[in-house]
Amino acid sequence: MNSKFAPILLSTVLCVSANNLMAQESSSCKTMRIADIGWVDNAANNSILELLAEGLGYQPKKTMVSLPITLASIQKKQMDVYLDYWSPSTDETVKPYRDKKTVKISAEPNMRGAKYTLAVPTYLYEKGLKDFADIPRFKEELAGKIHGIEAGSGGNKMLNQIIADNKFGLGDFKLIESSEAAMRTAVARAIKREEAIVFLAWSPHPMNLQFDMTYLSGGDDYFGPNYGAAEVYTITATDYDQRCPNAAKLVANLTYTTDMEAALMARIMEREKPTTVAADWIRSNPQWLDTWLAGVSTIDGKDGLVAVKNHLGL
Repeated sequence: MNSKFAPILLSTVLCVSANNLMAQESSSCKTMRIADIGWVDNAANNSILELLAEGLGYQPKKTMVSLPITLASIQKKQMDVYLDYWSPSTDETVKPYRDKKTVKISAEPNMRGAKYTLAVPTYLYEKGLKDFADIPRFKEELAGKIHGIEAGSGGNKMLNQIIADNKFGLGDFKLIESSEAAMRTAVARAIKREEAIVFLAWSPHPMNLQFDMTYLSGGDDYFGPNYGAAEVYTITATDYDQRCPNAAKLVANLTYTTDMEAALMARIMEREKPTTVAADWIRSNPQWLDTWLAGVSTIDGKDGLVAVKNHLGL
């Protein structure tokens, strides 16, 4: 070999080898273990991740579990990703894991502009149930019930604390803990009959379009100011970015808007397949792929943007 070309050839070989090394993802990362806690907004978030992951050659695997089990599973590295940590409403549930640094929480939220607190049908608001402190005056009409979602959720924990503290005079009320779907069914039934009901509500969610509803004031000490204004964060296993740096980069890139999420959720609630809904939305808004796939390759090191576009037929 001519000695004057040796440094150039060696440099090229090292560069190619380094790029290949950086591009390769361990085969153990192929299955992306995603938590699904049964919320429609979580299904919307997950549908985007699933679709992109499939296009990159991963095999996303969703498991439906409660929030406490989700956190414990991520701590034990039995799951990888949770995209729906609402703060401050679920801060109390997450706090032990955050304090001990046994899960990794994204530095920036994946969605801003959300809110989460109690709401009532607008006809009940117009009768005078406008604030948390007004609820006891309607106790008989409400049958002494407040409708929450699944046991262990942050919203339910705060409502249980309000009841335990007898805050706003709600000590004699009973929290109805059920699924989000069951809660929405109860609200729809009550509105159809023009009956009184008070329930956990949040935005983004199609319920804001489905129901003529109004959020209650007064819950700032528990749900936060501005009607429980919230930010949503991503939680991963502490070593996920080391074990699976490419997959972790994809997860870190994912951000959403409230309008995007509401559009996805509306169709998912009509029992359409979430990944089909996500695919339709992305085909109408392909510019988001540049953000989500920046610095992301396929699992075998090829161009991630090209692969996902091919996967979507773009």
